[in-house]
Amino acid sequence: MLNNKKINCLAVDDEPPALQVIEKYVSSIPLLQLAASCSNAVDALAVLQNNQIDLLFLDIQMPQILGTDFMRTLVNPPKVIFTTAFRKYAVEGFDLDAVDYLLKPISFERFLKAVNKVMHANIPITDSPAMVPASKENEFIYLRADRKNIKINLEDILFIESLKDYIKVVTKEKTIITKQSISSLEEDLPAKLFTRIHRSFIVSVNKIESFTPELIQIAKYELPISRSYRHEVEKILKF
Repeated sequence: MLNNKKINCLAVDDEPPALQVIEKYVSSIPLLQLAASCSNAVDALAVLQNNQIDLLFLDIQMPQILGTDFMRTLVNPPKVIFTTAFRKYAVEGFDLDAVDYLLKPISFERFLKAVNKVMHANIPITDSPAMVPASKENEFIYLRADRKNIKINLEDILFIESLKDYIKVVTKEKTIITKQSISSLEEDLPAKLFTRIHRSFIVSVNKIESFTPELIQIAKYELPISRSYRHEVEKILKF
């Protein structure tokens, strides 16, 4: 875990209401300290050049330059948590080793979960270190089933299926059914490991054994790729 030194943060978003939400959330967590907030990449660059910034909350869709492109211009970037209203940028964000990716509107619970990844990354806060992914300790979720919370390692998940008000999580060894929407669970899954292929299915990318433009094979299961998700799946699987 990180030491008790405050984590110096910079928030960048061209939308004032979204920036205010980040500022409010940062002020609610004692270990975080807001060094500055900016509405554009140019101002953000000046702050980064003149201050030690440990954690960057960065909007992706901005007028002058995309947040992902801005990160590529930085020689020694801080850790970053991307914030955006567009899920399509998730894969690109994680390709840049983002700690997390928050989809607007951002709840405080989801914000806190992202910050906890930084706090438990087992990396000391120094002079703006390179970004790092969340530690192995965070690569699991808890699902409520049979009147208890069950720990599920992300690497064990084959796929998730929506069953109206419930979801079915199929792992290597068991199947768990819990009352939750598939979209809410999708927000908690790292986009670099999981992808939505259908409004009813999310699959583990690493578990895909074969695929066509219409179907994905995982173990003994054949899962459909819907037209509405095909473009995103194509970018990941490159078929």
